[in-house]
Amino acid sequence: MFDQLFETRAALRHLNSPLLQERLQYLRYCAGRGYKRSTLRMLAQDLLRIQKILCLTSSSGEIDPAAVQAAVKRWVPRWKPHSDCQNWRQKEMFSHATQWLRYLKRLRLPQVSPPVYQPMKKGFTAYLRLERGLSAETLRTRCGRVEDFLQWFFRKHDSLRQLRITDLDEAIARKGRDDGYSRQTIQCYASDLRVFVRYAEGRGWCSPGLAAGIMSPRVYRGERLRRGPFWDDVQRLIATTTGDRPLDVRDRALLLLLAVYGLRSGEVRTLKLDDVDWERNLLFIPRTKGRRIEPYPLSATVGEAIVQYLQRVRPRSLYRELFLTVEAPIQPLSSAAVRRIVTRRVLSLDPPVVPHGAHALRHACATHLLEQGFSLKEIGEHLGHRNLNSTARYASVNLTGLREVANFSLGGLL
Repeated sequence: MFDQLFETRAALRHLNSPLLQERLQYLRYCAGRGYKRSTLRMLAQDLLRIQKILCLTSSSGEIDPAAVQAAVKRWVPRWKPHSDCQNWRQKEMFSHATQWLRYLKRLRLPQVSPPVYQPMKKGFTAYLRLERGLSAETLRTRCGRVEDFLQWFFRKHDSLRQLRITDLDEAIARKGRDDGYSRQTIQCYASDLRVFVRYAEGRGWCSPGLAAGIMSPRVYRGERLRRGPFWDDVQRLIATTTGDRPLDVRDRALLLLLAVYGLRSGEVRTLKLDDVDWERNLLFIPRTKGRRIEPYPLSATVGEAIVQYLQRVRPRSLYRELFLTVEAPIQPLSSAAVRRIVTRRVLSLDPPVVPHGAHALRHACATHLLEQGFSLKEIGEHLGHRNLNSTARYASVNLTGLREVANFSLGGLL
């Protein structure tokens, strides 16, 4: 590998230095994650420096991060006292050293005791997954809310046996008072707490009867109308991806899937290469709710955008997910990454559009279909709804249709 990165003389220096196999394995690992040749060259040179300043040998044991920090500071002195001119280089070297040592399993990590509630959370997660059959995305959301409560509660308590209804009331109240949760989100938070406390009662972790006393705010049907950008704004958003940059090509395919098919964020980021059937011109969408796969006709515009992304931009990788990061480390997009892609482009519009999350494009798709005259049943099937009530909410914000009704001439009836 070194002969591909350096000239002969420089390559020999790398080949004749200690920890040859350890350095080679790590460089191949980084190359597999999509690091560029120039980055690998710089990293290979840093690995030699790290081996030297830390006096690493094949028999070296674990090294404390503080020792790494001190050695890096000695090797990369500041240009001037009290100056930050070379701090970036110290941080870079420290990062390279700790990542390599962690890969070699030689970095001495601090022994952190797991929180006292960890077994409770683990048992509750297994209960939701095995007995209630919840998906991974739902597990992440619900268990995250429960862990938020447990972290707050165990700051001042040692056991869940000390839990009282006043503690539960305060935990729910603080979400609106301190964290600014909406009434609907507070209701979801209280519901998840109720499920957990009922589970804890069955295990004898807390006093019985607490779950029945958990009160949540009432949320009226239609209290919060679903909103989304107008279709003209969606077209302006897609227009921001007309460039030839790799980021534009990838984002165009992703945004078109969100807008045309009304996909959820989790559905677009879990699409696999095999989910596009080019022979039959079909797109198989793995629904995050209902755990089913639904076939859809592949739009010509969307198909062309995906082809451009696959042929010109998508890195060669063992991952089967359709959308990957553009820069190293190459990996599938996370839910936060999809949210950032949409938010960054929406806020770049002049004027910007509100709301600006990935789910807003799903609302825009539903509203647009409604304005085009599609029935609620057809829109629900397009969005993957199994309950027509979920789709009916979009009719509440069809202001164009309501204005047409209001302006309808009654002729001689009045």
